[in-house]
Amino acid sequence: MLRRKARRGQEDDHGDPLDAAQERRVRAVLALGGVPQTDLPDGVQQVRLRLLERAAKGYEAPRDVSAWAAVVASNLAMDWHRAKKRQERIGERLASLRQLEHPSGEDTSVLSLAVAQGLDELPDSQRQVLVLRFYADLPVRSIAHELGIPEGTVKSRLHTAVRALRARLHEDEVV
Repeated sequence: MLRRKARRGQEDDHGDPLDAAQERRVRAVLALGGVPQTDLPDGVQQVRLRLLERAAKGYEAPRDVSAWAAVVASNLAMDWHRAKKRQERIGERLASLRQLEHPSGEDTSVLSLAVAQGLDELPDSQRQVLVLRFYADLPVRSIAHELGIPEGTVKSRLHTAVRALRARLHEDEVV
């Protein structure tokens, strides 16, 4: 249904080309990519705008709008890092991920902080595939297709990123 809307350049009754689940995924990818909570609405709007621009130009709607939106959000997060030179604080990132109905305990907070610090230390390309694979839950094939890189490159980056993150967590004695 969204494909038809995007192809025709129309929006749903709420004026939003992204459904609620897609918006949550975009927000999560942006947040995990290091975008502060205050900038998340702008990032979501950028994804919406790019989807509408595709439709306005007459391009075929993405085969998987949710995967496409997650990749666009990941690219926006990388752009934000380049522009802001990583000035955001880890506390903002964690605050953007917390949900009021799921308060976290002290152990969860320590682990979340350690994972966020580990993600921050990864090279952009490794962080991007790790977030897309494990937080946006995209399969390797979709990541490779959307980023325009071979599946083997995605797997290699994932392997290296997971190994580095695991080493960091062991080094900090979190796990």
